[in-house]
Amino acid sequence: MDLQVLIEQMETGEQDTVLTVLQSFNKQMSQCFTFSREEKMDREEVKQQKHLGELVMSFLNRELQPPCLLTCLETVRILSRDKHGVDPFISCSAMSTLAGYAGIATVCPATLVQGQPAEGHVDDEEEAAEGSSTMKESCCASENPDQEVIVEALKSICNILLHNETGQVVAAELQLIKGLAKRLKQSHNPTWTHEVRFFDLRLTFLLTALRVDVRAQLAQELHGIRLLGNQLDAALGLSWPDRLETARAGFEGIPPDQLPPLSRQQTELAMEILKILFNITFDTNRRKVDEEEAAEYRHLGAILRHCLMSQSDGEERTEEFHSHTVNLLGNLPLPCLDVLLMPKVQQGSIEYMGVNMDAVNMLLDFTEKRLERGHKLKETLLPSLNLLTESARIHRETRKFLRSKVLPPLRDVTHKPEVGDSLRNKIVRLMTHIDTDVKDCAAEFLFVLCKESVSRFIKYTGYGNAAGLLAARGLLRGGRGPGIYSEDEDSETEEYREAKSRINPITGVVEEEQPNPMEGMTEEQKELEAMKLLNMFDKLSRTNVIQPMQLDMDGNMREMTTKDLHKLTHNPVIQPEDPAHSDSEDEAQ
Repeated sequence: MDLQVLIEQMETGEQDTVLTVLQSFNKQMSQCFTFSREEKMDREEVKQQKHLGELVMSFLNRELQPPCLLTCLETVRILSRDKHGVDPFISCSAMSTLAGYAGIATVCPATLVQGQPAEGHVDDEEEAAEGSSTMKESCCASENPDQEVIVEALKSICNILLHNETGQVVAAELQLIKGLAKRLKQSHNPTWTHEVRFFDLRLTFLLTALRVDVRAQLAQELHGIRLLGNQLDAALGLSWPDRLETARAGFEGIPPDQLPPLSRQQTELAMEILKILFNITFDTNRRKVDEEEAAEYRHLGAILRHCLMSQSDGEERTEEFHSHTVNLLGNLPLPCLDVLLMPKVQQGSIEYMGVNMDAVNMLLDFTEKRLERGHKLKETLLPSLNLLTESARIHRETRKFLRSKVLPPLRDVTHKPEVGDSLRNKIVRLMTHIDTDVKDCAAEFLFVLCKESVSRFIKYTGYGNAAGLLAARGLLRGGRGPGIYSEDEDSETEEYREAKSRINPITGVVEEEQPNPMEGMTEEQKELEAMKLLNMFDKLSRTNVIQPMQLDMDGNMREMTTKDLHKLTHNPVIQPEDPAHSDSEDEAQ
């Protein structure tokens, strides 16, 4: 339909006419999500589209019949898909109108002065429920019982926030997050349809993703952890056999692997909640939390453990669900991760040292799947690998279990650590990955499983693979990292003991003996070859092709100058092996 004709029909102001032409427009544009235009037509079409939006908004401020109201909101939703056409919807009054129809208006436009909220806005749930007669009169709509209207208004606001920064600012000033939080508290109320609940959560996610101030407001003022934890509890239909132990309501006592999969709607709601919680807990693991906060995070952690052990409708959706769960687990304060180990050992559970390792084993399986896929490792693998690393660092049982799976006692010393299909081989290969974050994370994981012992780390990875982390830590001379770990028994195998003296520490394997390239040379010839090599290094260094490095007394790398090279030719220094850091070090898990 021609926009100019549509505008002319709209300007008549008759509801029946408006209803007819907008229904036709909505049907024609229902599947239009991109708005590419020719440059010559662009300005005129955008101008007409904006004018149409203004006319629709003016209609929404009138008393409308339900069919006309719903159709107008559908038109706003379609027009707000275009980032160039949202101008009519981003004013304070327009956003307030849409918020009113969405049932989340808490601040009247009249109370905003120069874009700042006034003192008279609704501050708590009781005031919001009562409301003042002035506010009811001046605001275009209160909570609307028509849930189709609510959904259309919510979708429109979501589109506006996605496309326009001014709309984001206005939404924050109108305190939409308070209206959303008020309705989210009704998580157990069956009145609301799935669509209302889903788009409430989607809008909350957008507000917390795009506005730092709203993120902080939801987390602190509106007690977002508790609020959204209750939402997640309701969406999953949980019961609590014990304080920090969950079960599916109606399926108590049934092992997780025998539970029916979550429905598509349950998973959709749960994933939106997980994304919002991720936004508002983004910096939690970097700061200390008090006892009350720690209790909330442990309660949330117990729910996340249930998410991790649950399946959804289909493998792809299950993996996406688990991915959001792992991302959020990584935000929890590290001491609160002990909830992963708290459930009692039941029939069919994976037990290690008397502890239920089902959740840790699930995390390890999830990590291995991502590793095998090899796609966008930084985004897909690092959250779970970091989570396993930090869990192993603070929980002895987790570290010993993971080491038994990833670094079992070494028997095969004929293949390089990076060669093979075991999980250890795959992670060692990552230690030379082109992405620094990926290789550092992989190295850190194995280093923690080795209790930050340099000799043990080299034993399982080879010095060549380990050198990057050791250089960064100043541990190239050996020793241990700063971590505090228990002392346990030796775990060397007979096969390793027999081959130990013949293992090349650089590659980590027993290699065939190679002929000595200097065999048959006189001392003068050897010295001549050494000087040639030194001169080549010097030349490459002078032309900045390479930068020779050497270890200082602290085990850190530093640049080697020409003066250092000259000293080495006249007074070579061979560092003796430090007996305190030899391979005889305790090899326990």
